[in-house]
Parts: sequence; structure tokens; C-alpha cells
Amino acid sequence: MPSPLRLGIAGLGTVGTGVVRIVQRQAALLQARTGREIVISAVSARTRDRDRGVRLSDYAWEDDPVALATRDDVDVFVELMGGSDGPAKAATEAALKAGKDVVTANKALLAMHGQALAEMAEEAGLSIRYEAAVAGGIPCIKALSEGLSGNEITRVMGVMNGTCNYILTRMQAAHLDYQTVFAECEELGYLEADPTLDVGGIDAGHKLALLVALAFGTKVDFNALTIEGIERVTIEDIEQAADMGYRIKLLGVAQTTGRGVDARMTPCLVPAASPLGQLEGPTNMIVLEGDSVGQIVLRGAGAGEGPTASAVIADVADLARGFRLPVFGQRAASLRLGERANNASPAAYYLRMALVDKPGALAKIATVLGDAGVSIDRMRQYGHEAATAPVLIVTHKTQQEALAMALEALSSTEVLASEPVALRIEEV
Repeated sequence: MPSPLRLGIAGLGTVGTGVVRIVQRQAALLQARTGREIVISAVSARTRDRDRGVRLSDYAWEDDPVALATRDDVDVFVELMGGSDGPAKAATEAALKAGKDVVTANKALLAMHGQALAEMAEEAGLSIRYEAAVAGGIPCIKALSEGLSGNEITRVMGVMNGTCNYILTRMQAAHLDYQTVFAECEELGYLEADPTLDVGGIDAGHKLALLVALAFGTKVDFNALTIEGIERVTIEDIEQAADMGYRIKLLGVAQTTGRGVDARMTPCLVPAASPLGQLEGPTNMIVLEGDSVGQIVLRGAGAGEGPTASAVIADVADLARGFRLPVFGQRAASLRLGERANNASPAAYYLRMALVDKPGALAKIATVLGDAGVSIDRMRQYGHEAATAPVLIVTHKTQQEALAMALEALSSTEVLASEPVALRIEEV
């Protein structure tokens, strides 16, 4: 009979207590499925005396997560503290130096330091597993690194932040403005301590950076992403996009182009009838496209105690079985530095602008767009507001550089009453 696999869990927030709960509740099931008993040796958290709703008295307690990571009775260090630096980074490095495998839900840590940590782990013959770091309970890391290993991945995209999806779908369903729904989320506790991580697209961008490395064999490079949050999306954008058959999502997209990998996390329009367009509330969805398999759609809970803890336990179970893979699907030393190709792929765009209500204003807009090589597919004009005329334009596919040139030229026409809004339309 193999010896038990002994866990040291650092971080006893929502996810950490969820992991403890599963280990306690499903001990027999886990042993039957892995052939090895999985036990918790020790835990660590910032506050010892808080009632977390699970029994912790059976486990040793460490105030210092680094001490936990280096204990002799810990085989796997489970890092659930969060943060790209500080205790999470120090404890993870200590665990690897002490010969421990690591399971983490920390997308920020891996997005910023994943390459160095992967090299450190693989040189020592250790594993870093992180299914829970991307899209909660959706097994997208396993899908890319295992199920689709025989495919050349051509595109990865998805809704990876449930809070942003909740905000956008709530705005549309209740006809509420952004600030009202943002305040609701604060009251409900849906937002990170720093809300910019959610609504600014940073949290989702961390996740996309990990998927890019797995999908395209490149070193993790969060700074190579184009990131824009949802703060500028208005209820008018949402309702006018709906009139045109689209819905607005904070969408992560990464695809190969002739110039490199084009990767971005930005508000986009998607067809309302598509799987992404129909995604409601805090749910996540990951779409993977490979040359042999075609398109695969994975949908599920992207956060929360149960789904995220489930993903942590899946990684623990693989280690109990003795199943090991390189951190990013291939040896970290073989990963190449990806060439940036931001906005290299052509796309149609949604443009919203308020024009000064005077003769010839619309003609000037059409002329400037045409001169920049941007062709208009559809145009709608809505009811006048005081001295301005709201106009919505959907372009044919164009390069982002051409659109940027057109928007810059529009600023000198003296027919714009405010700065225009431009959102990419993504084919799904």
C-alpha cells in the first residue's frame, strides 16, 4: 500500500476551506480513485481563531507559510493565498527548494513569475499544477495540456471573469447603468478588494496569459497582452449592440497570425445567438480551436468554493496517481519568447459616436473612414439628444491600425460632440 499523500494548505479563505471540506468528505472516494490515501498534515492562514465551518483541530498550524512549505510531513504544498509576490511567491519557491510539488489557484503569481517557477520545478523533477487558476471548475488547463495535445491550437477565447459577465448581463436585463450595477456588486461582495482587478480586465488577463503559454508554446508574458476593462461600456452600447444582433462581453482572445500571437482581453461584441452571446451571469466559458478537433466549448462556474476547490483536488489527485507533466505542456526551457502581434488580425468594429447636429456631419464621418480604408457595413442614427445626433456604425473587417488612423482623423473634423467608442466584433 503506497504511503499517504500529505498536503500542506496555505490560505484558508473560501477556496482553502473548500479543499479541506472535500478532503474530509470524500476521503474514501479519493483513495479509491487514486489508489492512495490523501491527508492534510498542516495548514496556515493569517488568522488562527476564525470559525471557518470546517474542523481544523486535527492538523498542525503554521503562522508562517514558508515554514509550512518546508515541513518534513508535507509532500504537496497547496498555495491558496493569492498575490503575485509576497508570501505566496516566497512560500512557493521555498516548497520547490525543499523538494515539494505545488498545487496553486494563483493566476497572478504564475502570470508574473510562471516561467522562472516552471524552470525551477522542472530542474528539480517537480510539478506545479494550476487547474484552479483559470476558470474555476472548468478543466481547460487539462484540456489544453492533455486532451488536445495532438492539435495545433489556432485560437483560444473566452469569458474568464464572472463578475464582469454578471455586470454586463445585469445591465442589459435590468436596463441599469454601469455605476448602479457596480455598486450592487460591491454590496454583494462580488468584487476583489481592488475592484480594478475585476472590471479593469487584469484578473482575466492573468488567466489568458497562462492559456497563451499552454496553447502556443510561448513563455508566459502578461505584459504582452492588450488589456482594457469594461468601465467605458454604457447601457446605450449594450442596448444598441443588441439592436444589431450582438452582446457585449469582456472577452479574452489569443490567436496565431503571420506576425506572431495576437492576445487581448477587451470588451468585444459577439453574436447574440452564439454560445458566448448566450452566457449569463457569473458563468465562465472557454472556447478552444485546434486544427484536428475543430472547436470545443467548455462552460461552467468560474469561481466559488466548490468549483475552484474541485479543480485544486483534481490536481492533487493526479499527483497522488503519480501523473506528471511539464508546467506549460512542454519543458519550460523549450518555450520560446512569443512575438507580440497585438491587434494584428483584422476584424469588424462597432463604433458609437455623438455628432454635432449640423448639415454634412455624417458625410464627413463617412469620408474620413473611407479615406483610412475603413468600409461601413451598417449605420444607424438614433433620436437626437439636445444638439447632438447619436450614430452607430458597424464596419466591415479592417486592420486596427486603419481604424486608429480614422479615429485620430475624426478628432479634427469638428463634427464630434464627444470621444467615439470603438469595440471589436469577434467571430465565434
